[in-house]
Amino acid sequence: MATLSVGMIGYKFMGKAHSNAYRQVSRFFKLPVTLRMAAICGRDEANVSAACKEFGWEGYETDYHRLLARPDIDIVDITSANNAHAQMAIDAAQAGKHVFCEKPLATNLADARRMLEAVERAGVKHMVCFNYRATPAVALAKQMIEEGRIGRVFHWRAVYLQDWIVDPSFPLVWRLQGEVAGSGAHGDLAAHSIDLAHFLVGDIDSVVGDMRTFIKERPVLAETTGGLSARASEGKGPVTVDDASVFLARFANGAVGTFEATRFAPGHKNYNCFEINGENGSIIFNFERMNELQYFDRRDDGHVQGFRTIQATEGVHPYIGPWWPPGHIIGYEHTFVHTVYNLITAIAENRMPSPNFRDGVRCQAVLEAAAQSVKSGTWEKVAY
Repeated sequence: MATLSVGMIGYKFMGKAHSNAYRQVSRFFKLPVTLRMAAICGRDEANVSAACKEFGWEGYETDYHRLLARPDIDIVDITSANNAHAQMAIDAAQAGKHVFCEKPLATNLADARRMLEAVERAGVKHMVCFNYRATPAVALAKQMIEEGRIGRVFHWRAVYLQDWIVDPSFPLVWRLQGEVAGSGAHGDLAAHSIDLAHFLVGDIDSVVGDMRTFIKERPVLAETTGGLSARASEGKGPVTVDDASVFLARFANGAVGTFEATRFAPGHKNYNCFEINGENGSIIFNFERMNELQYFDRRDDGHVQGFRTIQATEGVHPYIGPWWPPGHIIGYEHTFVHTVYNLITAIAENRMPSPNFRDGVRCQAVLEAAAQSVKSGTWEKVAY
């Protein structure tokens, strides 16, 4: 059996999620190749060597150029901060490596297009980590829409709500710095909603929106800390991203949509929710209840009409078969396992994974159009 070797750049939140997926995938899914966790890469040798042992990698590098130069690396997985994605992906493609990159693909549309151009010129496989597509209930929603169960789609509405920066004393982590993150809730959260809208409804023609930054300054981050456990040091610095993003959308197929993303919704930890209304029914999904899908069929007899809860945990549902008996739920980590399964299987079968960099560019185009509409105060066409 052939072997595919992975080298991963980054070892924090997403690095941990991706590492776990590589460890677990072959224990539950039958892969057409042997998967090897060859090396993890990070600039801080003490931290990356510790992550190497903790996450189960064979070895580590402290310079991603050395990782790319290794002939034993087939796939480069990029989980670094957003502003590093473009150059790393372009360099990886030029080194002949397949590229798996976290979302958003880049901090701007121009860089995202450069990334797509690089992987296509190099002829390598590429994938962007929109992991919510690989939630069984979301994949089931896709199947139901394609089967015509809700008919023509009229409405898409999405909200992605978190509350982790409501406290004004929470420090200035990289996700709150425009030069690193690109944008705030818009690119971090709304990007997922945009990709799901593309996946389930179709292309977005034009958008108009608004953004707000509620807390303009925050305490400077203490060295060596980050994430939700970040600690503040002395002094303050400016917040240069949005705290909240809202926009309206017109789809190419005639549907209309609303998008809201915020980190200022107390009580919501990861409330990634969408509702789709069609001529024959509706579908509702909420990631905080990720194993469930709400479905309404208006063709039911009137006396039994109502939303039904589908537990997407049966072997007939997408991705669930290799896991547990019906009713034994799965969690957040499994979306990454499914995504990695899709990636490895596609590369082994010499076909393009999905979602790939083209999907990443499409998402970036909507993000940029919405941001431009805030400046122009009017509807903006999406430049796919």
